[in-house]
Amino acid sequence: MLITDATLPDGRTRDVRIEGETIAEIGELLSTTAEERSIDASGKRLMPGMIDVHVHFRQPGYSHKETWASGSKSAAAGGVTTVVDQPNTDPPTIDGERFDHKSELAADSLVDFGINGGVTDEWQPEELFARPLFALGEVFLADSTGNMGIDADLFADAVSRASERDVTVTVHAEDARRFNESARERDDADAWSAYRTPQAEIDAVRRACTVANDHDARIHVAHTSTPEAIDIAADAGMTCEVTPHHLFLSRNDLPELGTFGRMNPPLRRENRRRKVFERVADGTVDMIATDHAPHTREEKDASIWEAPSGVPGVETALPLLLNEAREGNLSYERIRDLTAANPAAVFGLSNKGRIEAGFDADLVLVDPDDPRPIRGEETHTNCDWTPFEGMDAVFPELTTVRGTVVYENRHEELFGEPVGENVRSA
Repeated sequence: MLITDATLPDGRTRDVRIEGETIAEIGELLSTTAEERSIDASGKRLMPGMIDVHVHFRQPGYSHKETWASGSKSAAAGGVTTVVDQPNTDPPTIDGERFDHKSELAADSLVDFGINGGVTDEWQPEELFARPLFALGEVFLADSTGNMGIDADLFADAVSRASERDVTVTVHAEDARRFNESARERDDADAWSAYRTPQAEIDAVRRACTVANDHDARIHVAHTSTPEAIDIAADAGMTCEVTPHHLFLSRNDLPELGTFGRMNPPLRRENRRRKVFERVADGTVDMIATDHAPHTREEKDASIWEAPSGVPGVETALPLLLNEAREGNLSYERIRDLTAANPAAVFGLSNKGRIEAGFDADLVLVDPDDPRPIRGEETHTNCDWTPFEGMDAVFPELTTVRGTVVYENRHEELFGEPVGENVRSA
């Protein structure tokens, strides 16, 4: 395949040749062969596929919410070419047998994947570390979906074991001791944000970084929602991610979102959201990850204390960021780093994350002049809703995974066959 006249993230216009699974050549006025498919990308942007290091594809246990087939279809339609699944499924991924079972389910994936191992009182670390594990975690320092919260001693032990094997630990950092119990007397949509306080995250990130440094370990802080937590992680030499919902939504949106805006950690006040965006733009934040956590409309249509936490996002993350570039709020190079280059570097994916010769041909072609509003019913996840309803986004025309077209929407919408592989097994 030859993609001609594509504008790369750095602004250069180049032809990109794909041979087999890799980018073979990048240049100007490359010649094409008769049997080679040629795609005219004049006026289009070519981006490396997004590496989303935080998704919940819900299998096994909750296939009515999502499956590897539906979740990866949604990923491909959103320009995500690698996903990393978290362990809080049913049963949780805490031993070798459960890891192997999830690997079998992941054979349905259109996109490449990683599988994380979980930590509970019953986890089997030696079995997990013997598998092609992407990372440890997310390790929950407070209960969330799946009730996998652990105590300080078990966290320190897990970090120590991971450090010995040079494995990164992804941390869900909230300290339940700092939750505001008085908020439980309320039943409005904002009560969840009032309950799981910013200080709960700030204190937990500080503690997690201290433990990591004590054990000469690497931690990656999941879904940071406060500027203070981002700064603590950066100052400690750790990495962090920000979700699209914490980047684009705030407590101001909760009257409209209701329980569909409940997630962990919760939405923050608008002034904190703006400061988080500033850190995303200036390079302090390492990456964007979606924490794609689908639930059905029926499940979310409950009281603020009974609705499950989590929102879908794997299909809309890169399109929302690309619209920010279109509006001049982020550069395409910064989006490349946030969604592809940095995740690849942090987690050691040496052949992914950049449009360079020899790299995997994980590519996304978009028309920056063709934004459209997000509509939940048009997404491909099992849950047909989105917290970003009506927001402008720039969706892919073409998505390739190691050179195979897995999504195309140039003349009609088409999906390819499952070609996903475990990135740690390659």
